[in-house]
Amino acid sequence: MNLDIDIEGWPGGKWEALAERAAAACADLAGEVANPRLSASLLFTSDEEVHALNREWRERDKPTNVLSFPMLSRDELLELAPDGPPVMLGDLALAYETCAREAEAKSVPLDHHATHLIVHGLLHLAGYDHETSDEDADKMEALEVEILAKMGIADPYGER
Repeated sequence: MNLDIDIEGWPGGKWEALAERAAAACADLAGEVANPRLSASLLFTSDEEVHALNREWRERDKPTNVLSFPMLSRDELLELAPDGPPVMLGDLALAYETCAREAEAKSVPLDHHATHLIVHGLLHLAGYDHETSDEDADKMEALEVEILAKMGIADPYGER
């Protein structure tokens, strides 16, 4: 998967490399996102921008840590042949201030929390949804934990 990354309002850091690592780990363990035709955009931005996006597109008048905007259904993704023109999987936006507050509250490094949110968002783009049922939530969380463990990041949901 190709990532188009834009960084606005985040402190200096290796955010682009972190996002590329997260996408590669997702592709290794969630093979549906490994299709070479896929691309996704990732915006590292402010709470203010995510708040505006959340209000406009989700009718929720507040910032959140990550927003995902899928452009393919799960079925379309699974049926996508590896050959052909590029296809947009979707867009992600991460809110710096919310991410930083959550990382501090969880006593985890910001880069680990941001990685978790990127993985979480990419899985949403791939059609995983923790809000549909407890079973789907467990499946998505287990996959997130496995992907993060591959990257040397501790289980963000606690001991399993």
